[in-house]
Amino acid sequence: MVDLGIPQIPPTLAPRRVSRQLKLGHDDRAVLVGGGAPVSVQSMTTTVTADVNATLQQIAELTASGCQIVRVAVPSADDAEALPQIARKSQIPVIADIHFQPRYVFAAIDAGCAAVRVNPGNIKEFDDKVAEIAKAAADAQVPIRIGVNAGSLDKRLLAKHGSATPDALVESALWECSLFEEHGFRDIKISVKHHDPVVMVSAYRKLAAACDYPLHLGVTEAGPFFQGTVKSSVAFGVLLAEGIGDTIRVSLSAPPAEEAKVGIAILESLNLRQRRLEIVSCPSCGRAQVDVYKLAEEVTAGLDGLEVPLRVAVMGCVVNGPGEARDADLGVASGNGKGQIFVKGKVVATVPESKIVETLIDEAMRLAEEAGDEGATGKPVVVTP
Repeated sequence: MVDLGIPQIPPTLAPRRVSRQLKLGHDDRAVLVGGGAPVSVQSMTTTVTADVNATLQQIAELTASGCQIVRVAVPSADDAEALPQIARKSQIPVIADIHFQPRYVFAAIDAGCAAVRVNPGNIKEFDDKVAEIAKAAADAQVPIRIGVNAGSLDKRLLAKHGSATPDALVESALWECSLFEEHGFRDIKISVKHHDPVVMVSAYRKLAAACDYPLHLGVTEAGPFFQGTVKSSVAFGVLLAEGIGDTIRVSLSAPPAEEAKVGIAILESLNLRQRRLEIVSCPSCGRAQVDVYKLAEEVTAGLDGLEVPLRVAVMGCVVNGPGEARDADLGVASGNGKGQIFVKGKVVATVPESKIVETLIDEAMRLAEEAGDEGATGKPVVVTP
């Protein structure tokens, strides 16, 4: 197998925080969370859960995008009735998202869901049900995520702290944990989400120092695609670089599969997940003698679906171009209407600008075949103008 220059165990910025480990699921679809397991990527369906076919179709799309855990909303009895079929047929673990009605927690456990998320701040009389929930979850070996949100914080804590401060979020989470702990239940994962990345980071730092439960990271209501990606990337980058976080969800006003893709990219950029295709391209400037934007877009589109770890440099001038192209597995240094093609640091061809994309894709496919083509999901298509 050809060495593509990507380390099998890449360096990370800080050691992972030591936490308990949970197992979501009981078969070959199960995902480990915490306790040294790789950071996993979650998303949530936007379908009406009671529409089983639509929900399973969206879960299939999420699975194909790389999502590892999926959450489904359960606001009604019809949704609860759909859970057994969804949990059985989903290709990845299903978490039931419960608000307002404690009885749906029991329905989700009975349905075979891999875990249940509860929001203590908006479940009436939730504290009185903890003993029953703890017993049912323990008997079925179903973990509970205590999900505290700034927008639905318990009114008593809002009155005490004045707003959804980091201390208020952490106090809420740890209080609910203590109720479960009184009944010997500790298969718990915690999230303390806030729309402000600064508040969110502070809350998770405090929480990480106060307990050893695995943590689910999220900037809640992060916003539209661009804004939400920036806010989530900043917050996750800070925390994950400090070793904090065991599973993540990028909350976007965008299709769920886009959430998963952004989450995966964040983990890859921090070396918390094996990098796949990586395009290194210059931002262009007055020195560029080719259309770098167009080249980068066409190469990215043409190599879509290639899972073999490959670093491809698409450069537009002679300043940084040759160095970056030489340092990548595959690259092009462009200028004067032509491009020098580098493979593993050596120039293998000089081609006209019109042939750059085609040549890069041909070389990428050759490298993938030499590597055993283990990760390719299909032959990339050359995209031409």
